[in-house]
Amino acid sequence: MNLDSHKILIVLHGSIGDVTRALPLANLIRRRYPNARLSWSIEPAAFPLVENHPAVDDVILLDRSRWWQSLGPFLKRIRSGRFDLVLDLQRLLKSGLISWWSGAPCRLGFHRYDAKEFNWLFNNHHIPPAGDGISKLSHYLKFAQWLGIDPYPVEWRLHLLPGEEAQVEGMLRGVGSHFAVFFVGSRWESKKWFPAETTKCAAALQKRYGLEIVLLGGKEDANFAEEVEGFGLQRITNWVGKTSLRQAIGILARAQVSIGPDTGLMHLSAAVGTPVVSLWGATSPTRTGPYGYQDLAIQGEAPCSPCYLRRCQIGRICMQSIDVEKVVAMVGKVLSQKSEARGARN
Repeated sequence: MNLDSHKILIVLHGSIGDVTRALPLANLIRRRYPNARLSWSIEPAAFPLVENHPAVDDVILLDRSRWWQSLGPFLKRIRSGRFDLVLDLQRLLKSGLISWWSGAPCRLGFHRYDAKEFNWLFNNHHIPPAGDGISKLSHYLKFAQWLGIDPYPVEWRLHLLPGEEAQVEGMLRGVGSHFAVFFVGSRWESKKWFPAETTKCAAALQKRYGLEIVLLGGKEDANFAEEVEGFGLQRITNWVGKTSLRQAIGILARAQVSIGPDTGLMHLSAAVGTPVVSLWGATSPTRTGPYGYQDLAIQGEAPCSPCYLRRCQIGRICMQSIDVEKVVAMVGKVLSQKSEARGARN
């Protein structure tokens, strides 16, 4: 399929992690068809990831928090885009309706076995079924293969503007270059680690490897971060709930390593090339692990893990089983590999 000069719409209103993992697909399309016009339909949370992205020409925003004002203009822009091709990456009823409303002659979505909420009915072409045995990123790349595009290289091309870089430098002015990021929160209560264990781990990283500590997360994670600070650990900088998404990307890019549960910042860390030690319980790294750093995943143990439940009724025993020393040792592995790589270059 020759897509040069075609108008293409990606529909993905999902989480920050999902949108991050879809960026390589957009980059592949741009690389293969530089004259195509690529638009992205999205909601505010992940909007900063595609705004000004080199692979994306146009962003169509739906603000669900003010849907009564934004829905009409949003649908008008979708229809007036006169798209030739829609890639429905969300596999839900909502994204299927957007795909169908576009009027595009080719609407490509997930196979019915992989879709939800009758999504497949609104698309007239579908990628082959894959199940949950492959990562989401690999699943998105199946769209490239269906279009006849080689699914490599995997690139994110997440770059801050000069003014944003300056902001991040200012935020880290009191932090040395040798620091680790703990991203402490998650939208799912069941995925979270614990403030006490986070603090013990941070203290061990300071003592053993001389790492300073930076905390990242959303406003909803502020109480967690305050509990960590309450243990009195020195050389810890709390930016939880105080950064924009793009500032968080800049901080992650400068870190030696990042640590935390299954969340969007985990995928952003991998996207900017910062090794991420990920902590798992309610979900599985097989499906949603950080690209390129699956070997650093630490899986908690429980008979019910992974349960894929947002809330846990038994105290998150899977996350309780994650040993602080194991996390510290994994960080040591990362730092050792980095040291060896520097030695090889010199």
